[in-house]
Amino acid sequence: MNGMEIKAQDIVVSLKLAMLPPSPRPTYATLAASLAMSASEVHGAVKRAQAAKLINRLDSTFRVDRRNLLEFLVHGVKYAFPPERGSLTRGTPTAYAAPPMNKEFAPDSDPPPVWPDPEGTLRGFEFSPLSKCVPKAARQDPALYELLALIDAIRDGRVRERQYAEKELTLRLSKPMAAPPK
Repeated sequence: MNGMEIKAQDIVVSLKLAMLPPSPRPTYATLAASLAMSASEVHGAVKRAQAAKLINRLDSTFRVDRRNLLEFLVHGVKYAFPPERGSLTRGTPTAYAAPPMNKEFAPDSDPPPVWPDPEGTLRGFEFSPLSKCVPKAARQDPALYELLALIDAIRDGRVRERQYAEKELTLRLSKPMAAPPK
């Protein structure tokens, strides 16, 4: 055993890498800026994700092993990183209250789950994000936001919400991301 334990931020970094075209590989500093993390945190996350077989290194680039990542997200993330719930707070909606699920599931009378965030747009029950960087990273990247909200539905959603999130994550992580428009 290599003694490395996966951290929740490793999942965030792996998701971000899965969304990017395989080349050119972004620098740790570029990834860090887009994720509201430090370059050393991103570097550590990549190393741990490699040890966990979520990322493979090929020559000078990294490739996310989408099959392994998806398997971990669907079957392991809720056990490895269960959310903590708290009191009413201002925050960023997540799980069924966030895109894309907010179009599929009607809100009920309970306040929605939110990541605590002073820049958040909604009042709801505190739902701990995978990592402290998540609210800011989600504001910078709507596609990443959707993936993180889907993962939160798996972490602590009702059966229908979890099933929807699993299907949606499978669709999104099964296809390679296209190169960004120039």
